[in-house]
Amino acid sequence: SRTDDKEPTWVLQGNKLVKVREFKGKVYIDIREFYEKNGELLPGKKGISLTPDLWRK
Repeated sequence: SRTDDKEPTWVLQGNKLVKVREFKGKVYIDIREFYEKNGELLPGKKGISLTPDLWRK
């Protein structure tokens, strides 16, 4: 993990990460480019968020 938060995170390459995140009460597998701002890792626009059901397919 490259972050201090409690979300499971895997680095694919450079700033491309896979994170298991919660958003609006639902869990998503987020595969995307992240960027750093003020010491915080934030999701960028390039990427995709999958529900656990879609991830399993």
